[in-house]
Parts: sequence; C-alpha cells; structure tokens
Amino acid sequence: MASEPVRIPGPIRFGDDFELDVCTYELRRSGRRLRLERIPMELLLLLVEQRGEIVTRGQIIERVWGKDVFLDTDNSINAAIRKIRQILKDDPEQPRFVQTVTGRGYRFIAPVIAAPVSFPPLQVVTRPAADPEGLVGTEPSADRIPPARATRVLPPLLVGILLLVIAIGAYWQWSRPRVKPASSSGRLMLAVLPFENLTGDAAQDYFSDGMTEEMITQLGNLDPSHLGVIARTSVMHYQHSREPLGQIGRELGVQYVLEGSVRRDSDKVRITAQLIQMKDQSHLWARQYDRELSSLLALQGEIAHETAEEIRIALGDHKAITPPSPGSLSPQTYEAYDLYLKGQYFWNKRTTEGFQRAIDYFQQAIAKDPSYGRAYAGLADSYTLLGEYTQAPPTEFVSKARAAALRAVATGENLAEAHTALALIVQNFDYDWETSEKEFKRAIELNPNYATAHHWYAEHLMWQGRFDEALRESERARQLDPLSLIIAADNGGILYCSRQYDRAIERFLAIREMDPNFGPSGWIRRAYAQKGMYAESLADIEKQRRLYGDWPWMSSELAYIYGRAGQQAKAQLELVKLEDWNGRQPLDPAVFVSPYIGMGNKDQAFFYLEKGYAQHSALMTWLKVDPIYDPLRGDPRFQDLLRRVGLAE
Repeated sequence: MASEPVRIPGPIRFGDDFELDVCTYELRRSGRRLRLERIPMELLLLLVEQRGEIVTRGQIIERVWGKDVFLDTDNSINAAIRKIRQILKDDPEQPRFVQTVTGRGYRFIAPVIAAPVSFPPLQVVTRPAADPEGLVGTEPSADRIPPARATRVLPPLLVGILLLVIAIGAYWQWSRPRVKPASSSGRLMLAVLPFENLTGDAAQDYFSDGMTEEMITQLGNLDPSHLGVIARTSVMHYQHSREPLGQIGRELGVQYVLEGSVRRDSDKVRITAQLIQMKDQSHLWARQYDRELSSLLALQGEIAHETAEEIRIALGDHKAITPPSPGSLSPQTYEAYDLYLKGQYFWNKRTTEGFQRAIDYFQQAIAKDPSYGRAYAGLADSYTLLGEYTQAPPTEFVSKARAAALRAVATGENLAEAHTALALIVQNFDYDWETSEKEFKRAIELNPNYATAHHWYAEHLMWQGRFDEALRESERARQLDPLSLIIAADNGGILYCSRQYDRAIERFLAIREMDPNFGPSGWIRRAYAQKGMYAESLADIEKQRRLYGDWPWMSSELAYIYGRAGQQAKAQLELVKLEDWNGRQPLDPAVFVSPYIGMGNKDQAFFYLEKGYAQHSALMTWLKVDPIYDPLRGDPRFQDLLRRVGLAE
C-alpha cells in the first residue's frame, strides 16, 4: 500500500473562535464543545483536510458511507451540510466557511490558522470501503472501537512509549479500588439519546423516534434492578440539540449514554450505535449493523444486550445478562410493527389530533396482527387520554379503552403498558382502588423502568391521601424522566393536595421557568386561591386566556376564583358561558362543581357531583384530597359520596 506523511493532528483553528480537534473528534468554539453528529463531523473533517479544493459528492459518499451504500445519500449530504452551516452560523448565500460549487461539490474557503504537524512517511492502514463507519466488522465482537477516521501506523519509538503508557494505565486501573457510580437508588443510569434520522426524509422521523423508544424499552427490561434507563420524554429534549455530552449527562443524572443513527430503504436498515461513559466521555464500543427490516426486533435486542454487557464488563460484574431472542418478523408482522411505530409517534405529540391519528394507526396494526398486544395497549392509552383532552363525558371513550386494555393483557405478552392502562381505567371509571393498585404494582414489577407506571401510581396514592408514599413514587418517576414537565407538575399537585401550598407554588414556578406556557402548571392558581392570593390567581388565568382564548376549564377556574374572591357577578358571567358550551356539546360535570363551591352554592355543587358520579367522571377521584372540597366535608351527602367512590376512611 502506498505511503503518505502521517499527521499527528493538533487543533485546527479557523474563523474567529472555532477549533477543530481531530484527536478528540471535537469541534469547539471559544473552548466550549459544540455537539455535532458523526456524519456532519466526518464531512467537516474532509472539507477542512481538502481546504481550498472542491470535494465532490462521490468523495463524500466514499469517505462517510463507503462504496456499497444503498440509501439516499444526496439528502443525507444536504442535511449534513445544513447542520455544519447551522453550527458555524454560515450563510449559504455569502459563505465564510463552506462554499457550494454548483454541480460539482463543496469547498472549505476559510483560512486555517494552525495546521496539523507532519511526520516522515510511514505505512498507512485505511479502513476498507466495506467498513464505512470506521468499525471492525458489522457483527458483534469484543472489540471496542470508537468511531474514527483512518487508522495510522505510528513510528516504533512512539509505539513503544504508547504501549508503556497503556500498560501503566492498565495496571493502575486494575489495582485501584473500583467505584461504581450510581443513582440514589443504587442503580446505574443510562440515557438513549434520540437516534438520528439520516435518510434525509422527515417522513421517516417516526422510524428513528421509534428506534429510540424501542431501545429504551429493550434496555429497561434487561436488568432493571441494576440499570435504570431514562424515559423518552426527557431524552427527546436533546433531539437536534447542541448541548455537550457532559452537560446532558449532568442534566439527566446518567453515567452512560447510547447514541445512534438510522438509515433505511424499502427492505434494509443500517443502524449505528455507540456507548459512551460520561465520567471521561470515553467510547466503550461502537458498531454498525446492516440488516433486513424483517430482523429489526432481533437487532434491537442484540444492541441492547451488547450495551448492557459493556456496562457490566466496565463495572467488573461477572454475572451475565441473558437477552431476549426474538426471531425474524414475517412481512405481515413487520407491517403491523411499522404501523405501531407510527401510532406511537403521533401518540407522543399529546394533542387531540395526535391521539386520533394514533388510534387510526394502532387499529391498522391490529388489523394486520390481531394478537399484537402493544398495539392494543397504545389504543387503550389513546382512548383514555383523548377523553381527558377533549373534555367529553367519560362514557364516550371508556368502553373502547377498557376493551383494548383487556385485549392487551389477554395477549399474554406481559406488557407493563397494558397493566398500567388497565389500572388507570378501573381506577378512574370503576373506582376499584384495590384492582387498580394490583395492576399498577404488576406493571412496575414487569418493568421497573417504566416511568409512566410510577407516575400514575403516585397519583393513585395521592388520591387516597397516602402523600408520603405518593411523593416517593413521584420521585422514582422523576429519576427515570427528569425533564418531564407533567411529572413535575403532578408532583406539585401532590404538594398542593397535602396542603403544602408554598412548596407547590415553588414547584410550579420552576416549571414555568422551563416552559412558561405549560398548561398543567396552571395548578399554581389553585394554590394561590387556597392562600387567599386571589389577585395573583386571577392575573395568571387572564394571561392564559389572552394566549389561548376561552375554553370551558378556564371559565370554570375563573368562576371558582371570582366566587372565592367575592366577585359574584363576574363568577355568574363565567357560569353562563359554561352553560352555553354545555348546550352545544355536553361537558364533563366536573367543570360546574368548583364554580358553585366558590360561590357558596352547595346544593348546586352536589347536583353536579351526583351527575359526575353517574357518568363515572374522573372528577370523583379528587374528592378525598382536593382542598376545593373542604367546604363540603362536613355535609353527610359528601361523606356518602366518598363511601360510594371507595375513598371513605
């Protein structure tokens, strides 16, 4: 093989404050590491190496993907160039760094201040085209090779020095006491960052998002007593983000991060994955997998198992982890799985339209595979939350939600999601607290890393007045999903119901700092009202009204607060609006209860409470703990309701 000068690269500086460090595979600005995915980083390295020269698309394809690529590289190159320009703040019309040469390629045009240092020519070992990610093999192996560019043979003296350093370091690492960083629960924590969609087609986002969620599920189920996995809600905050890995690790409270990318065509998929240890940001392993789509589930299990094994080896834990061994999917089963991923994609949008589209995809998946438990579980969750988001009477969706949840459980797949969905239904509609608790506990037993089960179980405990247990369970949910605003808001709800109003207000204000317009943080108004801070409560809801306009729950809150504040005429005007809405489309009776309590009309409040009970409104679950009902607690009618709902002492 021909020789060329071996370069031991130092930092390459360009622009006013950019620094490209080839050794550490980092782009920095003013000393701060910028987050750039592998494909754009490889492309930037190539452009800087060939600065002043035109780099063709063919050269880019061979360098980044290899010769035998089967995917749409044009869109991927375009996306990578866009990301490079975004992070460099480069204008494509008047470029300072990357110039497009129409019909030919790209050229790096910025002057380089410091260039690599060259050593005498030596033999060069380059990676084969069949190994485009810079990895050794596509099949699992014990090698741990970080994504890298060409491997170069160094001078013998330098090799000897490096071997001596490695030997000393290995002895020190072996002989020193081993410390296992862990969470407060004694488990290690890992985050699966959003897999990058490298197809260049935004319509494929559902697939890369689905891959992220599947890897979270697979890893969460492998060894939950020792390995905690951050939930989807929190990791999706880092989709397309530029935060340094160290910052992400601190924010999520994790010791390990799994990064990856996905490319697919009609029947093949290429997945890259790399496991990174946060304490020194070292790569424990990196892999590339080229597979048929029909073996996708088996591949996900394989990646999850390799990840867990590397963590186990790093900790010196010699107990092997047995992975699941799913077989290949039939074409029909794969179609059902693909439809399920689309359903999950829209379910996670948490909007009325999103739930409706999710229901459609889940139903299509079930039509393809009538025994598909996860699709039934998704259908149950969609119907349950759709009822809450549309404010429709509970009876409209609960029968469909219950049927789907029962089918999900009956499939025998032992899905935590299925038992969690069933627990929520029998709690909110049947007021069967014993069965609900059993189902929540079963879900957590099946998957201790399922944040939603911990989250909803915390609410279950709160509604029974078991506040200390509820706060502990809420903390478990928060640890698994630290950036989830709804988990934080419901934690504030527990504080509110336990009459810790100042702590609740503090929690809601912290949420507002993250997202000033997050709807559930509006519970701060109830805490204000219980403290007699009516002006603050009214000002907050008027601000929300200006942002979002009128809607029933807003008028319900206003009527309650006006009533508590002694402004009866204004409270009555809001009630008129509610009656008008109710005349056009029946509302949950819950929207009328608090206004009449605030106005001091107990008889009307009990009238709507009885309607809520008859319609199995989720309103009834709050009876025992919500301070709003304190004026009614001495009334025998209220005690009778508590008994019928199963919440009496």
